Amino acid sequence: MLNLGSLAFLSPWLLAALVLLPVVWWLLRVTPPAPRRVIFPPIRLLFGLRPKEEEPAHTPLWLLLLRLALAGLIIVALAHPVLDPGARLAGRGAVLLVIDDGWAAGRHWDLRKTVLGDLLDQAERQSRPVMLLTTAAPASGEGLRPSKLLPVAQARPVVAALQPKPWATDRAAAAHALANTDLPAGSESIWLTDGLDDGSGTVLPERLKQLGPVQVFGEDGTVLSRALLPPTPGGKGFKLKALRADGRSAETLWVRAAADQGRTLAREQINFKPGETSAEAELNLPIELRNRLTRLDIEDEATAGSVVLLDERWRRRPVGLVSGGEPESDQPLLSDLYYLKRAITPFADVREGNVDTLLKRELAVLVLSDIGQVVGPDHKQLEDWLQKGGVVLRFAGPRMASKADDLLPVHLRAGGRALGGALSWDQPAHLAPFAEGSPFQGLAISKEVVVNRQVLAEPSVDLASRTWARLEDGTPLVTADKRGDGWLVLFHTTANTQWTNLPLSGLFVEMLQRIVDLSQGVAGAADGEATLPPLSLLDGFGHLVAPGGGAVPTAAKDINTTRPGPRHPPGFYGSDAGRRAINLTAGMQALKPLGNLPAGIAVRQMGASRERDLLPWLLAAAIGLGIVDLLIGLGLRGLLTVRRGAVGAVLLAALLAAGHSRPVLAQPDDKDAFAIAASLEFRLAYVLTGNA
Repeated sequence: MLNLGSLAFLSPWLLAALVLLPVVWWLLRVTPPAPRRVIFPPIRLLFGLRPKEEEPAHTPLWLLLLRLALAGLIIVALAHPVLDPGARLAGRGAVLLVIDDGWAAGRHWDLRKTVLGDLLDQAERQSRPVMLLTTAAPASGEGLRPSKLLPVAQARPVVAALQPKPWATDRAAAAHALANTDLPAGSESIWLTDGLDDGSGTVLPERLKQLGPVQVFGEDGTVLSRALLPPTPGGKGFKLKALRADGRSAETLWVRAAADQGRTLAREQINFKPGETSAEAELNLPIELRNRLTRLDIEDEATAGSVVLLDERWRRRPVGLVSGGEPESDQPLLSDLYYLKRAITPFADVREGNVDTLLKRELAVLVLSDIGQVVGPDHKQLEDWLQKGGVVLRFAGPRMASKADDLLPVHLRAGGRALGGALSWDQPAHLAPFAEGSPFQGLAISKEVVVNRQVLAEPSVDLASRTWARLEDGTPLVTADKRGDGWLVLFHTTANTQWTNLPLSGLFVEMLQRIVDLSQGVAGAADGEATLPPLSLLDGFGHLVAPGGGAVPTAAKDINTTRPGPRHPPGFYGSDAGRRAINLTAGMQALKPLGNLPAGIAVRQMGASRERDLLPWLLAAAIGLGIVDLLIGLGLRGLLTVRRGAVGAVLLAALLAAGHSRPVLAQPDDKDAFAIAASLEFRLAYVLTGNA
């Protein structure tokens, strides 16, 4: 390649043909134009006459210059000139292209493909082989590894097939994959980064620096990808939270709330102030609309990190409360309903009444607080409702301790057990850690929570399998039994502070939320053996697609802790009747920009090249000159005659085209009345030509 400032020739050796232009000049000058044929009968009188001296007519100078320009254009075009050629590649050896293809690269993926195309073009012009390495784990689940050294022609289809993946990059694994790479001397590394820190520090750039010169192509911090976190219940709706890596300026994001088939239900804006890398907003919706939400996404972001999928866990489920204690208006702080309503209201729709009234409406969970016995029609209704998938949550109390019915998960001893006090040697008991398989597994237990009194379960063979929570001495505190499609759950203590201070803690709220999650439409968290197959998964652009071959089912008990990756991409798992969502941003705390790179690494702004290929334009100009030369030659030979009528037709067509762009309507006069009338009606006519 020959560089002449902002102009370069990819095949400069073809410019040597320009030295032949003087020869072309001489050939054109001594070669006369073709004679014109004119019909002249007396020409026979001239036969046999010989001129004394013959001199060829010279080609006109202007025609010579035209043909020389045509020849020069062809030669220069074949030399493949390029205007403002990109100088992205500096070396002469092999090129290692390292590409961040995690979720954060999806926002400007087209720009990355354009930059990759420019790099491949320059490598091809310089006849340099290319090695490719992506930093996100492949969908097949295999480890990262670079490709072989490929000619650019073979590397192009590989680059064209690249797509962002819906999980994060692993640059430490990419650096490890380069450990045994044997690149030729003089090789150069190009890293197209997404601009975010994945927690591996400078491991990858340090490794690239060991292989040779390194260039890093990145984006301005203000256009880095944003992330939307799973919402938390708050008031009548959700609390939305978004993250960004660069907080230098104020910014406004719009979050779209959608139902199935992508129908938009609401839009809410999140405002970032200067200096903030996280911002929150409140999305308030009626319960009917909130329960139809399936997706939240940041508009115009198009990444898997900007999408949050919602399942039954985010729906406000109706919960009915029935208490056997005193009404709340008498002594609110002693009422069972006082603590239950304040614990359940943030994540459920609370209703109060009796058993018969509540079961006549749609209900997910029915809470019975210190109801000793359920008798008559209410007992039958509860049994039927349980079998159909309802959840009955009962709390103990003085009435249940004195006499209980059979609508319990375990048999109870009469009386109960008192811990602490003047007549007891025992001290108030603390809660034991929740066992594996319990729906409360993973919840943090505070040492300040103590139990002073409880009802005791009769020992049985299956008591351990029915126990969800215990005291430190092993006594069951929460037991449950599966009844048909529903659950029957019992807290062996009160819902107020009469027997325990559990209702005063945040643990009480979390335990109730886990139980509400067991209601209809939500996969049972306690069923640790159940598996949820992939249903529909997110791609790197945040679109739901059919599951690929690398995705595998996940256990129901692990759905809240599963880390998105090639084996478990973000998306919906389970079935249409009961699906659970795995979100990429679950557990994400912050987005951090890429830190300072090691010294000696060139950092460049990612952008489309200003390179312009002049070959098509020069060839088009040469073809145009060739057509002009052809027309001139035909005219000189008398084979091309231009009639005045043709010229008039061309001028008329030009005038009509100009008039069509800016039409002017003229008012008709009396002379045109007949023509206008004739043009508005269908008529049959013929023309007298006079030619028999």
